[in-house]
Amino acid sequence: MADATRRSQLLGLKLAALVRDHVGSEPTSPPVPGLWPGGAALLRDGAAWILLEDEPSRAVGRGLAWAQQQGATLLHLLAESGSGVLARKAAYFSEPPQVWHINGRALVEAIPEPFPDAAAVDPELAVFADLIVDGGAVPVVEHGVLAGEVMGLEVCRAVRDPYTDECRLEVGVGAHDREAFLLIHGGIPTVEALRMVVEAVARHRAPGADPHPLNRLGAERALRARLIEQPVLVGASSLLPAEPPVARANLKDAVPCVALGNSNDGTPLVVVCSTGIDLDIVPWAADAREYLCPDADLVIAQPERDISPVTHAIAGMLRKSVRIVSIPAA
Repeated sequence: MADATRRSQLLGLKLAALVRDHVGSEPTSPPVPGLWPGGAALLRDGAAWILLEDEPSRAVGRGLAWAQQQGATLLHLLAESGSGVLARKAAYFSEPPQVWHINGRALVEAIPEPFPDAAAVDPELAVFADLIVDGGAVPVVEHGVLAGEVMGLEVCRAVRDPYTDECRLEVGVGAHDREAFLLIHGGIPTVEALRMVVEAVARHRAPGADPHPLNRLGAERALRARLIEQPVLVGASSLLPAEPPVARANLKDAVPCVALGNSNDGTPLVVVCSTGIDLDIVPWAADAREYLCPDADLVIAQPERDISPVTHAIAGMLRKSVRIVSIPAA
């Protein structure tokens, strides 16, 4: 706790110095420090300044919420990393936050970072899609990675061995589980091994199943799987999994996911699925729309309990409209 307090104090001093040097004039009234987990915040002459140290690229929504709560007329976001993604997300708003890249003791206006080039699946790995289907899982491709899911939970992945260059379909939930499964069940034909895991996971992912680690992981992807089966819940005629603008780092972190399809009148539709209170879901969803289909209608789908008035307020700040849809419990 002492280390955390000390770090917070140091970040507060760093922010105050950066703002003072950048503005270059004395404030009309004493600046007021604010609380910002994983960084520091400051109110100065009606403007909010936020120094982002932890997860800077996921801070646009939180920053807008904090600035609105403080009654600030302008929001400045400062970061040493991730400032390009921050600037891209900020640009989706009618009155965009000002994003600055920290270069030593100077603040440089951040340039929006372009989306990464689309990555195709290695042709030698793409052949495993049929095996995934035969094993009872759903093939999903994101940023060049082919995986198989059961109600949104990854249960296998097509990989190329970094040492032997062998291509194979590894079975298991996450990298460590796949490695352990390979060591223990290496002799089982892959499709048989996959069916075993699919059946075990499906029991725990089914609606009404007792609490279990396998139904706590990837709740947002379970929601997407449900909407793909029941697109009418978001006013769609059909939906398919789509890749997000930024690849997720691992299975454990709760990260929104995306589906792409058409509404009942044929209009292209991007649906972003999220669970839990996520103040950055609106800029994340706007980023997904711009990445997949800039002219599409945008829907944010969340369980009713997770929809916050703050989310609606941030949604109202976007240049392009977004619809927030409450999904009833299964």
